[in-house]
Amino acid sequence: MRSPLTVTRIGHACQLIEIGGLRVLTDPWFTQTATYYPGEPVASTAGSLGPVDAVVVSHEHYDHCDLAALVTAGFDLDTPLIGPGTVANIARDKGFRDIRVIESWAATSVGDLTVTATPGRHGVHEVTFVIQAFGRTVFFGGDSLRVPELDTVPARFGPVDLAILPTNGLCVRTMNLRQVVMDAEEAAGLTAVLNPTLAVPHHYAFHSGRLGDRMITRSDRDPRRYQDAVARLAPDIDVRLVLTGTPVTVP
Repeated sequence: MRSPLTVTRIGHACQLIEIGGLRVLTDPWFTQTATYYPGEPVASTAGSLGPVDAVVVSHEHYDHCDLAALVTAGFDLDTPLIGPGTVANIARDKGFRDIRVIESWAATSVGDLTVTATPGRHGVHEVTFVIQAFGRTVFFGGDSLRVPELDTVPARFGPVDLAILPTNGLCVRTMNLRQVVMDAEEAAGLTAVLNPTLAVPHHYAFHSGRLGDRMITRSDRDPRRYQDAVARLAPDIDVRLVLTGTPVTVP
């Protein structure tokens, strides 16, 4: 019998991944500011998460690295926090005591859980992750662009059970509309290569407020474009558009 694998999207790229009793929190974001709006209900407060075995953080942007909210909520600062060196610096300042620095293709273990950093590219330094335990494999794409090295994930790690990918193609207006996140078509192409049992899009509801959307960012907030692109490129892959707070079990 396969170990159970469940994912609950808390909001944006913040996911609670549960593999055979192990609980992994990704890219925490629980609050908002004048130019960072989740754009959807956040399904949990930082204080109501319950025990977590590890936190993985792809990069230091506030909407993926809201460590202050965890600290304020009384989160256990002995929980292993895994991410690149840029995230580690913030985690140390916040008082986290078990910080695991991993860069591309390096790995760390927490009991039966193995987390490997895989390449990423964004407006700042970013890694993506392969999360494995009890024969299950999850790919977590943070809010990276599609980079060619990610096409090697299945050959390196074997079959992927769950792929979680950003889809909004975020562009920064103040940088001549520089794209910093993969769009729906690019995410669908990577999904076809990863060939997961289940794919879940995220990082699409976020917005910068009425003024910010006109002056700072531009993005595609409709995940159905990703679902349609996957249906065209890899029709056998199951794509779920998941409301926040809804647990999804991966076969």
